[in-house]
Amino acid sequence: MHALFKRIALLFAIVGGASASALAILTVVSVAARATVSKPVPGDVELMQMGIALCISLCLPWCQLHNCNIIVDFFTEKLPQRSNRVLDGIGSILLAVMCILLSLRTAAGAFAVHEASETTMIIGLPMWWAYAMLAPGLMLTALIALWQAQRQLRGLEVEPEPASEGVTA
Repeated sequence: MHALFKRIALLFAIVGGASASALAILTVVSVAARATVSKPVPGDVELMQMGIALCISLCLPWCQLHNCNIIVDFFTEKLPQRSNRVLDGIGSILLAVMCILLSLRTAAGAFAVHEASETTMIIGLPMWWAYAMLAPGLMLTALIALWQAQRQLRGLEVEPEPASEGVTA
C-alpha cells in the first residue's frame, strides 16, 4: 500500500510543484509588465489564489506520507514509545476526519457554485474549478492518514522516507 500511496502522492506533489513554478513565472511576468508598460497580467491575483490553493492541497499527501507535518511533542517526548504511537495514531485519525470533511465540503461547494454559474470577477473563470481542485488532494491525504493510523495503533512503523532520498553521504 505504501508504494501505491507513494506513487500517487509523488504525482500530486509534482503537479503541485509545477503549478507553483508556473505561478512564480506568472508573478514575475505580471510585475515586470506592470513596471515596464503599466499593464499587469489581467486576473493575476485570481489565478494566484486558485493556484496556491491547488498547490497546497496537492502537496499535503506527500507531506503526510513522509511524516513532515508539524508535531509539538513538548509534553509527550518523555512518554514511552507505545504511548507516542497511540497519540500519533489518534492524531492521524483526526487529520483524516478533517481532510474527509474538507474534501466532501469542497466537492459540495463546487457543485453549488457550478449551479450558480459564479465566475471570477476579472477574467471570468468558473469559480467551481477552485473548489473542485482541492478535493482530490484532501481525500488522498485522508487515505494516507488512515493507513498510517492503523499502522501506528498496531505498533508498526509508518515507513517514513528519509528527507535526503537518493543522496548518499
